[in-house]
Amino acid sequence: MERTSPQPIQLLLLLLLSGLLFFTGLGSMGLTDRDEGRNAEAGREMFASGDFVTPTFNGELRVAKPVFVYWLMTISYHIFGVSEFAARAPSALFGVGLIVMHYLFLTRLRGPTVGLFGALTLLLNIEVLALGRMAITDSALIFFTTLSLYGFWLGLHEPGRGRHWIWAFYAGMAIATLTKGPVGFAVPLITGLVYLAATRQWLIFWQRGAPIAGTLLFLLLAGPWYVAMFLLHGDAYSSQAKVHTVGRFLAPMEGHGVGWWFYFPVLLLGFYPWSAFLPAGLYRAYQSWREWRLVRNRTHESETPPGSGAELEWFAGLWIVGVFIFFSLSSTRLPHYIGPLFPACAILAATFWAQGLKDSSTRGLRGSIHFMMGIGYLLAIGFACAPSLFIKFSGKMVKEFPLATQFDLGIGPYVAATIIVVAMGLIGYLGLNNNRRGMAFGVAGGTLASVFLIAILMVVPGLNRYAIAPPQELAYAAGLNLNPTDQLIAFGSTRPSMAFYARRTVTFIPANEIDRLRAALRKEGRTMILLPEYVQDALPEEAVGFQLILKRYGYVLLGNQPMITMPQGAPVGTPPAPKILGH
Repeated sequence: MERTSPQPIQLLLLLLLSGLLFFTGLGSMGLTDRDEGRNAEAGREMFASGDFVTPTFNGELRVAKPVFVYWLMTISYHIFGVSEFAARAPSALFGVGLIVMHYLFLTRLRGPTVGLFGALTLLLNIEVLALGRMAITDSALIFFTTLSLYGFWLGLHEPGRGRHWIWAFYAGMAIATLTKGPVGFAVPLITGLVYLAATRQWLIFWQRGAPIAGTLLFLLLAGPWYVAMFLLHGDAYSSQAKVHTVGRFLAPMEGHGVGWWFYFPVLLLGFYPWSAFLPAGLYRAYQSWREWRLVRNRTHESETPPGSGAELEWFAGLWIVGVFIFFSLSSTRLPHYIGPLFPACAILAATFWAQGLKDSSTRGLRGSIHFMMGIGYLLAIGFACAPSLFIKFSGKMVKEFPLATQFDLGIGPYVAATIIVVAMGLIGYLGLNNNRRGMAFGVAGGTLASVFLIAILMVVPGLNRYAIAPPQELAYAAGLNLNPTDQLIAFGSTRPSMAFYARRTVTFIPANEIDRLRAALRKEGRTMILLPEYVQDALPEEAVGFQLILKRYGYVLLGNQPMITMPQGAPVGTPPAPKILGH
């Protein structure tokens, strides 16, 4: 099968667009809690200690995630300094890398048109964009699981020296395992095994896949760090690691137990607008596989044409179904867990759309466009209802966002709803017209990119100013004034990011553990307390002598001694009233 070279202009376009969407305002928002704060601080502690084996958070062993992302953050801190941008830069880089890799893979197999559509569908969706802008493991995980599966496909089907791509299958799987543990090898293995079973290519894989040597390569790359952690920390590591891997799969953790149906709306909205193409794309792949199976059973042919026909769509469909079922069986469910199946979704969506452009009679095409429009109108209704819903439930947000009840979302949601309604009208007009259908793709992708950039540039700054940054600014101010022997207590708010901004160990004490707070306050020396303003009345008599140091939008910093170093632009007392989000 003839392979196609990438188009330089398309590649440049993707680099510029992905760079714009992943890097614009990357460091303008404070770290979100909990995962960003924990990961960024673990990377900072590794950077500060020079210990590149043992991850720690707040001075204690952290085994929730393996070490690879912390290595990346350490390198980034060396280059850019310790900052939000540096913590998130590895995710953004892997986001750009994922788009480029996806384009090159699809272009090689299906030509530049499908390659471009595939890369744009993978880029222009909320989930991939969000994960590529966060200091978490998932962007790197998706990159390496995708690299692994593309290596599997190419190693199995490419002629001649192309079989050497199979080593990317094992190497990608190993680094993915160093990034997020067992899920790093589970995703490629499940997909590969299901595909081999469905297409009966076990013998081909044994001949071309080098399973014994590949397994040794996997162990050589992924094994040393795990062995080192076990040797250094023994049961302290193995018991915690078991809780965060097997335990997370068998039982809900941190309140993230949701029904088995959870990932259906996550996939529908997270991959929107292209999720509208998935039902028809999956059905086409299934029908094609079923027809091949009937022919094979009739003719008794020993093998399929390697990498030809619709086999790529079968592979993508099995990738989606296998990984989707795997994560649905897990007891702990979070929206970003299914990120590794999004490249497969992009393959199916792109090939289906490209077929629809060539053949207007493609089954399911018009229905998919109507489906996209229907979801869009529902989203518009959701945005229009957001202000009233926010007012209704704001009282439940005050624990993490003390000023929630004082906010008015303003006209922003109504503007978003209007944009979506207009966009859906255009998509319907263009997409249902055989002569203008190609423009509908641009409208859908352009609308999502525009709304995303508007949110970053206009909404996020206000959200950061009044909801995310206040305790972080106070933690930073405290860190400037505390020596290593002094203590900073976070009372009533356990945001991990406070440790990152304070650049020191923080004693986190929940609001209901007053006795523990009393014991901490008896310690001699300088002490500061960072707490939400609404829990200030719960402080014990040991804190009576503490004076107000700083106040920020519902948070206060108290100290038993005056502040020595005042951060620039940090006045004492009550800040001005918050502005209205969306204005």
